[in-house]
Amino acid sequence: MKPIIWILIIAVVIGGGISFLGGNSEELIPFAQCLTDNGAKFYGSFQCSHCLDQKNMFGKAMNNINYIECGPLSGPQNPVCQQAGVTGYPTWVIHEEKYVGTQSLEKLAEITGCQLPY
Repeated sequence: MKPIIWILIIAVVIGGGISFLGGNSEELIPFAQCLTDNGAKFYGSFQCSHCLDQKNMFGKAMNNINYIECGPLSGPQNPVCQQAGVTGYPTWVIHEEKYVGTQSLEKLAEITGCQLPY
C-alpha cells in the first residue's frame, strides 16, 4: 500500500478513538453540571495521564466540572489541594469523602445521585 493510504487509515483510527473517548460529550453536560451542583470536586494535575483519561470521559462537558488544578506532579502542590488533603491524582471529593483514581461515570452517578443520559 502507498504511504498516503496508511496515513489516512491511521488518521481515521485515531480520530475514531478520540471520538469514542469523549463519547457524545454534549449529552453529558447536564450530568457534569449535576456533579458540580452536588459539590463534587475533581483535583488533578496537567501532567497526570489518569487525569487526562478522566477528563476525556467528559469531553466538552468537562467545562461544567469543578476541576481544581493542583500543579505539576513533582510539586509544589497548590494550597487548595494541600488543604483538601489530596495525595494522589485524580482525586474526587464528594460529600466530604475522597475517591482516588479514575472513577467511572456510573460510579460518580451512584455516589452523587446524578442521572446519566443513557
